[in-house]
Amino acid sequence: MKFTQVVNVYPSLPEPVRFLEKLSRNLWWSWQRDAVDLFRRIDPVLWRETNGNPVAMLCRIPASRFLELCGDASFLAHMKRVEAMFAEQVEADLPEIGEPFGKDGVIAYFSMEFGIHESLPLFAGGLGILAGDHLKSASDLHLPLVGVGLFYQYGYFHQYLDHEGYQQEGYPETDVFSLPMSRVLDPSGNEVIVSIDGPIGQIHAGIWQLQIGRIPLYLLDTNINVNPPEFRTITANLYSGEMHTRLTQEILLGIGGMRALRKLGYYPTVCHINEGHSAFAGIERIYLLMNRFGIDAETAMEVAVRSSVFTTHTPVAAGHDEFPSSAVEGYLKPMEGRIGLSVSEMLSWGQPPNHGMDKPFSMFILGKRMAMYCNGVSRLHGGVARNMWAHLWPELPEAEVPIKHVTNGVHVPTWIAPEFSLLFERYIGPDWEMNFRDPQAARRFDEFFEEELWRLHEINRARLIRMCRYKLLEQYRRRQSSITFLQNAESVLDQGILTIAFARRFASYKRAYLILEDMERLEAMITNKDRPVQFIFAGKAHPKDREGKDLIKRLVAFARQPHLRHRIVFLEDYDIQIARYLVQGADVWLNTPRRPFEACGTSGMKAALNGVLNASILDGWWVEGYSPDLGWMIGDGFEYPDPGYQDKVDSQSLYNILENEIIPCFYERGENGLPSRWIGMMKRSMKLVLNHFSSNRMVTEYEQQFYVPAAYQAIRLLLNDGEEVRFLHERRKRLMRLWQDVVVQKPITDPIVQYRLGDHLRVTVDVHLGELLPEEVDVELYIDSASPGKMDGFPQIVVMYDWEKIEQGTYRYRCVQTFDVPGRFSYTVRVMPKGDDLLRYLPGLISWAVCC
Repeated sequence: MKFTQVVNVYPSLPEPVRFLEKLSRNLWWSWQRDAVDLFRRIDPVLWRETNGNPVAMLCRIPASRFLELCGDASFLAHMKRVEAMFAEQVEADLPEIGEPFGKDGVIAYFSMEFGIHESLPLFAGGLGILAGDHLKSASDLHLPLVGVGLFYQYGYFHQYLDHEGYQQEGYPETDVFSLPMSRVLDPSGNEVIVSIDGPIGQIHAGIWQLQIGRIPLYLLDTNINVNPPEFRTITANLYSGEMHTRLTQEILLGIGGMRALRKLGYYPTVCHINEGHSAFAGIERIYLLMNRFGIDAETAMEVAVRSSVFTTHTPVAAGHDEFPSSAVEGYLKPMEGRIGLSVSEMLSWGQPPNHGMDKPFSMFILGKRMAMYCNGVSRLHGGVARNMWAHLWPELPEAEVPIKHVTNGVHVPTWIAPEFSLLFERYIGPDWEMNFRDPQAARRFDEFFEEELWRLHEINRARLIRMCRYKLLEQYRRRQSSITFLQNAESVLDQGILTIAFARRFASYKRAYLILEDMERLEAMITNKDRPVQFIFAGKAHPKDREGKDLIKRLVAFARQPHLRHRIVFLEDYDIQIARYLVQGADVWLNTPRRPFEACGTSGMKAALNGVLNASILDGWWVEGYSPDLGWMIGDGFEYPDPGYQDKVDSQSLYNILENEIIPCFYERGENGLPSRWIGMMKRSMKLVLNHFSSNRMVTEYEQQFYVPAAYQAIRLLLNDGEEVRFLHERRKRLMRLWQDVVVQKPITDPIVQYRLGDHLRVTVDVHLGELLPEEVDVELYIDSASPGKMDGFPQIVVMYDWEKIEQGTYRYRCVQTFDVPGRFSYTVRVMPKGDDLLRYLPGLISWAVCC
């Protein structure tokens, strides 16, 4: 075989412009308007050809152009301005971080995908975009956080349509040479390698490092020479469809990712598991704590769980990964010797309680088992998740299932149109995105001139339409379409008419077909001479989703009709770049999921941020964001058991809203020619996102609700050689052993069934605790509404502090509760462990009053 060796040769930039190379290697530039403009002005055509990738572009710039830039005073001044911003926001020393993180404390953020920029194919959809925005806000907020993920040689699939409009998939190899990544090396210059053991042998992974502002992101990659060929492809594709490869990826992400952090000198104070894919990190963290603090596995687990956060994004049980226990067993077997616990015990962490070892291994259950802090990603989704997983706590009321919510947010500098960013800077100040909650900033926002705001929006719409024409030309040329198609692409869409965007995964629950339910009404809207409407669609179907692919084909066929094709387009290969144009330039953002299957829906937030009005089913974030003065609600908010009937109700509502509300509102013009009512809705939409749905707000909530309490837990539990955590572990074992003896007798009350406001309910109950002591439990009066539906402020839980011992192991509790609202109520008494959420919500440790 002929010997060949591949080497990388990067450009050598002259000293006056050498900062460009440093800037290109930190993705901070991607959310800085001035930095993006700096790269674009070097060569606008090449910037577009390289998909806005400065590393790739700089490699193609001739040396003569760099010399020209060295003599361009305007360019150098621009670069110096960006360099000063970079020095301040990325490189400047920060004040010493106080408790609970201190100098070396860090939050480890694990995610299967990260959507940071279109040039980095490390994401498939909303989960990855959310993770990318999380890292960016962590950098902006100076949070001590590191990201951990996998590097995919072929990433997620690229979509293209054949001549019939049927989706095809391509998997082009990622050009690592053109990415701002570097291999992590040890002090001797050798690649840092981490390894995991499994039933197929030892698997090794190298580590790439990306910089997201101040935040390092480490990506594990099995495509290294020390692996045999079959192992090198483990991280080839995101979300491998083959079960064993998918399991190995998740083992590598969790266990391998935690080992990588240890090799790099990190000992996470807090671990954040972003979706169940990375839940194995908790198991390796147990070993990390054992090794560092000299504690046993069970004690280490008490610390690990109390200082970990688990975020679930999936509102459908079938969407959570499950693996055969026999497949997982082979990867857990090597952990027996490391942490001293049996495989069967570790398997039980991913299985429902009391369900036998042959049950599938659930990554959600493992994630929840490994983290005391657990949340959904919107208020509605938190409730959906509690309902979905209530069976894990069979005796606990659904409302108390220990899953909270932190509503997602979007990274404002990444997603806001440059024109609006400049507008806000002029009216509010240079740090407007960090200070928007200041009342003075909100007041200045209201001072925006209507005409100025509307003209900027029209600029964004025009830019969107130019992008659509460019993309369609690319699509038709690749398919070698006729000259007629090419000519049509050059004039498709109209810059002055109502533009509605629908862009998301073509999964069945997203219901892209809803707009096609009544073709006659749809055609009438599109072809109306006085008040026409145009639609832009984009999105991918899963490669194995035939229904989704058929829907795309149906939509494309509809759009190709001669009398409609200038008003409907489908854009192939939906990615961050296309999304940015759409959320900045459309007039209406259409969203038609089957409630309650939209966990959050951050694309609608990005649209609203740019004054694009939402028309959506009342699902996900829209439950919290909707108001009739800033958008539209499709449907009646009810969930019907018959999907066909639900579709009919929602589609009719959609058509009615379009015909009777959206279209008239858009075309309603005042004497100044402006749609004043529409502009007012735009302003309110923008303020809504800036005030309530930014990722800075989201990350701050994670910090305050989870990260800081979790870090304090870790510090407190490990004081005095882990004295308190050992106490907690012994207490857990004691509760598990003795709880079977707890019995709550029937409560005794006054013989009254009719009360008046202000009357007192007096309750006495005898509780047998056996060997447990009153100090170890909470005896609670539980009052709930007995009327249909939910009632604000209920259930009410009142701890019964007044007790006396009546015989060995049995205690009499009393309390008095005042009725302060009218209604129909039920009440009972229960006993739960006293302590934090981990103890309080241990499955099986709850006893309710019995009838006799």
